[in-house]
Amino acid sequence: MTYNELCVGLAEAGIENNREEAAMLICRFCGLSRVELFKRSTEDFESEELSEAIVKRISRYPLQYILGVWDFCHESYRVTENTLIPRQDTERLVELAVQKLPRDARILDLCTGSGCVAISTLAARPDCRAVGVDLFEDTVAVARENAEENGVGERLGLLCADVTQPAFMEPLGKFDAILSNPPYVRTDMLAGLEEELSYEPRAALDGGEDGLVFYRHIIGEYGAYLNHGGVMLLEIGYDQASDVCGLAEEHGYGCEIFQDYGGCDRVAYLYRTQESSHIVE
Repeated sequence: MTYNELCVGLAEAGIENNREEAAMLICRFCGLSRVELFKRSTEDFESEELSEAIVKRISRYPLQYILGVWDFCHESYRVTENTLIPRQDTERLVELAVQKLPRDARILDLCTGSGCVAISTLAARPDCRAVGVDLFEDTVAVARENAEENGVGERLGLLCADVTQPAFMEPLGKFDAILSNPPYVRTDMLAGLEEELSYEPRAALDGGEDGLVFYRHIIGEYGAYLNHGGVMLLEIGYDQASDVCGLAEEHGYGCEIFQDYGGCDRVAYLYRTQESSHIVE
């Protein structure tokens, strides 16, 4: 199959970014660079791995899982069906954390998944340390591998625990910041999501009947584990700003909403209204 033939096949399967994906698949499974590919774009590329990958992708199996790795911020992450795929929208959460965390911050990353939020934050802020928490051992194992591969393994502790049951926090002490990209899709919306999302872990997507289950726990229960001046940075759905700000106000926080680069509400920044925190310039 030539590059152009693969582009057409992916397009017919409804894959919008078909030219880029075709290039990524051929380069990954035929061992070519981009320069080599475009010099040889009229050639037939054949390999058993490539053929299997094409069949999977045409069936709308996620490209990221086929490739096994995905870039996020300035790092590269191993991804499996045990982890939510890192997305560009979430990079906004990391950017804000890097800007707003106090020096030498101790960070708690709830629902850590692949570890991308904590790891990319630590990579950009070598003064900081973090603890990442996720419910599943297989997911934590992937996050641990990603931490080592990205050079922050010694500064990221990982723990398997249920975020909705915060008793596990008692021996961990207090933190300067809580970061989280929690499940926030309403349960009744899951069936209508794009087909690729059906392969991602439901537990990383399902935010309960109103999509707010994890925000209630995090905002309502984890403030006890913040140091004076501590803050929360939480990814939110595009239509959840009002609800999350309401929860924040209910529990004594100010709440500022930041948009992603597509112009959608994406990150809630929570701070105690009676406190002020040092911001890194």
